[in-house]
Formats: sequence, structure tokens, C-alpha cells
Amino acid sequence: MYKIFLSFITLITVCSATLSAQYRPKHLTAAEEKKAADWVSATYNSLSQDEKLGQLFIVALYTNKGDEHITGVRNLVLSEKIGGLILMQDDAEKHIKLVNEFQSKSRIPMMIGMDAEWGLFQRIAAAHKFPWAMTLGAIQDKRLITEMAGQIAADAKRMGVNWDFAPVVDVNTNPNNPIIGNRSFGSEVNNVVKSATAYSKGLQDSNVLAAIKHFPGHGDTDTDSHLDLPVVSHNLQRLNDVELAPFKALMDQGIGGVMVAHLYVPALEKEKGIPASVSKSIITGLLKEKYGYKGLIITDALNMGAVAKRYKPGELDALAFKAGNDIMLFSEGVKEGKRLIQEAIDRNEISQDRVEESVKKILLTKYYLGLTKYDARNPVNINTDLNNNVHKEIVQKMYANAVTLLKDNQKLLPLNCKETYYYVALEEAPYQTVVNQLNLNITVILKKPSEIASIPANSKVIVGLHKDNSTAYKPYKISAGSKKMIAGLAKDHQVILSVFGSAYALQDLDLSEIATVLVAYENNDDSMVAAAGALVGKTAISGRLPVLVNQKLKAGAGMDLPARGK
Repeated sequence: MYKIFLSFITLITVCSATLSAQYRPKHLTAAEEKKAADWVSATYNSLSQDEKLGQLFIVALYTNKGDEHITGVRNLVLSEKIGGLILMQDDAEKHIKLVNEFQSKSRIPMMIGMDAEWGLFQRIAAAHKFPWAMTLGAIQDKRLITEMAGQIAADAKRMGVNWDFAPVVDVNTNPNNPIIGNRSFGSEVNNVVKSATAYSKGLQDSNVLAAIKHFPGHGDTDTDSHLDLPVVSHNLQRLNDVELAPFKALMDQGIGGVMVAHLYVPALEKEKGIPASVSKSIITGLLKEKYGYKGLIITDALNMGAVAKRYKPGELDALAFKAGNDIMLFSEGVKEGKRLIQEAIDRNEISQDRVEESVKKILLTKYYLGLTKYDARNPVNINTDLNNNVHKEIVQKMYANAVTLLKDNQKLLPLNCKETYYYVALEEAPYQTVVNQLNLNITVILKKPSEIASIPANSKVIVGLHKDNSTAYKPYKISAGSKKMIAGLAKDHQVILSVFGSAYALQDLDLSEIATVLVAYENNDDSMVAAAGALVGKTAISGRLPVLVNQKLKAGAGMDLPARGK
């Protein structure tokens, strides 16, 4: 009798586990929870095995790759019954029309995902760009990040997107990281956790799923996993204290998804060269069993060089599922992957219970996101809806609160409307917006680098370091020529240095003779308007460095400056 009782308890536990999802809408009642469970069970039982396996795959949909690509995706939706799409570049109106079509033909509404870390602009050029995570990490009032993410969620829902593959919770401890960098909230665990929590709350409170990435931590790498397999060689203590810490903290707060990276981490995976994304030790052993994570586990894109160079399409998908992933993202071998997974089930290498666990998690999350049916989106005016004054106001607020004042030894700020200032723009990117904005409040004379000698002695000179921010991955380093000019200017003038780019640009810059140093983090119209407002005292300055730049400029550095008259 005791054995029967134990078996009964085990069965109850297994059944409840298969109906667990990390993401749950706020204020969910017991009656609503039961209704969800009933829908999941009934839907799961109605699916054929082929349809169940189809739920495990998300494929990419581009609008700039031509009709052949779109026809290929359409065929996968119809024939392979895939569980979702990830929207890539670039036409929002066309995306909406295709998603409407594909959802109408899908028996189970699909999860529609997008990389929208800095808003839909990351994939849709017509949308308004929100700040990168590194910029957000400088903001001290994290409620602002929640507000911003709420707008990103509204934009996502406007397009029929219900899963934002964000935020990045990698702790960027390596300034030479080629792929994370600006996408990280910073180099300090506590700030990353607070910022990412605020971002995730903005998404999930608006019923858009978040996905923290890139587990178990991509912050200290010097290889781009899009190209090859990075190695994270830290010992277990360091991994627990830094790389893994933000994931653990956020998983405890109901985050709906975890994205697993293509990284080799020897301390967590004993077999040499096995990426985390196909490591059973990391996904099942650590993430599911040790951490007890119940949400959706999704691979990073399976077309990335770190894994695509090592495994064939389909084979890679089967390995990823076997390791413990629920969803294979950016699959390039759906049909073959399904075949190989089924063969592994037939050989008892994968249990049917394992399929049930993943599919029921997917279905329950879809239910909680309101995907029991799909409401078609209207493509009319989509570009305006993704880029208007509401966006501009929020973005301006973000950049204004991120501006960081590192020194102001001679109290040159706020700038004095009765004085004349000279502006010297260095490096390669546009600068006119900040000059125009400053001239609304003070007198600013623009001088080209070749005209520096004509600046009267002992003048007040604003030097803008304008780095190319057309993508998040552009180099931040300052040229030797610019460094030489700054040093020369500092000898003869009072220099106010404004960095329109990564704070890492200050790594090997001698600031000892520079009177004032300001970091605006990015070079675009919104950041330049915000920096100009801070310089003339229209807005308060309250940002703090989110990263360790060097031993003199540590994370957390910065000083407050109230707005003029405050």
C-alpha cells in the first residue's frame, strides 16, 4: 500500500511539473489556473506526435530575402506545424501581413519572437531606437527602465510579437568582448540584476514574455559566437559569483524564458568542446535540476557559427532537445530534427514524458499570453505607431537620466549663457545635432580639428568624441590623433570632454588635465539632445558608470548635478 501511495504521489508530481510555467500573469486566480491546465491537457491530447514535435521549433522569417524564402517558411508552417517564428529584418507592414496569414493557418497559434533589446528598431529600421543596455545601466532610477520596456512591449504587441528575446543579463567584465559590450547593463552583478529585473517587469507586466540571455554567461568572452565557439574558462566559484548570479536572481522572479548560449564552459561541462546549448550537464543538470527552473528554455540561434560549424541541421536540433532545451530557435533543419528526435524516442534515448514536459510548458505559456486564438493585426500606419512623439519623450528621458558626470573640477557646468564656447568634434560620427541644441541656449562656435590653433587662449572648449554607433558592435577606441589633440587643447584651454560613445573609450585617455568629463554613452540625435540639456543645466545629471573602465574610473563613478535653479 505504501508503494502504491508513493507511486501516486510521484505521478501527481510529474503531472504538475508538466503543467508548470515560470511565467504567470499577475493576479491569476485558482479558477483561471485550472482553466489553463484543462486547456493545455485537452490541446496536448488532441495533437498528433508530429504536431507535438512541431511545437519545439521556431524558425526565422525575413521580409528582405525574397519570395522563395517566404514560401519556404510558409511550407514549414503548413507541413511541419512549427511552434513559432522569430521576426528578422525589415518591413513591419509586410511582417504583420505574413504573421496574420501564418497564424490563421496554424492550428495552435504560434509564438512570435523578436530580438528587441533596444526596441523593435533592432530589426525594424523604421521604428524608434531605444537606448542600449549599457546606457540603461547608468540610470539610477530603475523604474524608468520598466516604463521604457512597457513601451517596447506595446510596440511588440502592435506587431503581433509576444516574446522579446531580452534582456541580456551577461555581466560584461571584458572590455574587448566583440558581441556583448553595449548589450550588457554593465560589469557589476548587482546593477545588472536591478536593471534586468526592471526591464523584464516592463515586458511581462504587459503580457510580453522575456528571455534572459545568454546562459550561463557570455560577458567575459573575446570571441563572437556568431562566428566560432567562445570559451569561458573561469572556475566554479567565479561562475557562481559573477556569470551565473544574474540568471539565478532573475529566475527566482518568474522570468518566462532562458536562452542558452553557444559557449564552452569547462567548469560546467567535462566533455571537451561541447557548447552549453547542447550540454545536458548545463541545461538539465544545472538549469533544470539544480536551479529548479520551470520556464521555457530556448537555444540561441542555431545558425550561429559556434554550433553550425560543428553539427548538421537537424542533428543539432536533436542534440539540443536531448540536452534539455524546450525550443530550438532559428532552426534550419526542422523536418530532420523531428525525425531524429522521434528516432531517439523510439530507441528510449529520449522519453515521451520529456516531449510532454516541453510541449505542455509551451502550450501553457501560450495560454497565459492569450494565444488560445490569434487576433489579426492591422498593418496600416504601423511605422508611425512604432516611431512617434511618445517614443521620443521616453527615449529622451532615458538618455537624460543616463548622462554621467565624472569630473567637474573647475565647476564649468552648467554652461554659462553669457560666455562663448568653442566646439571641437573628434572621431568619425555626426555631431551637428549637439551643436545646434547648445546654440539654442548659449553661444557656441564650431571649430574643425584643423582650426584648433585659431581658438583664443584660455577659452572654454567643448570637445565631443563622436563614435560611430550605427550598430552596437562598432569599435569604441579613440584614435591616437584625437588623444593628441585633446592633450594639446587641455594645455591651453579649459576643456569640457563629452563622450558620445562607450565609456570604455576613456580606458587609456589621460584625463588629469581635463577640467570636465561627461559620458553620454551613444552618438545619435536623442543622446545629443539629452547631453546638450545636461550641459546647459536644463536637466539634472545623475548617471553612474555601469562598467569598470580602468582603476581610476570604476563602476559606480559619477556625481550629481542639479538642474539650473534647482
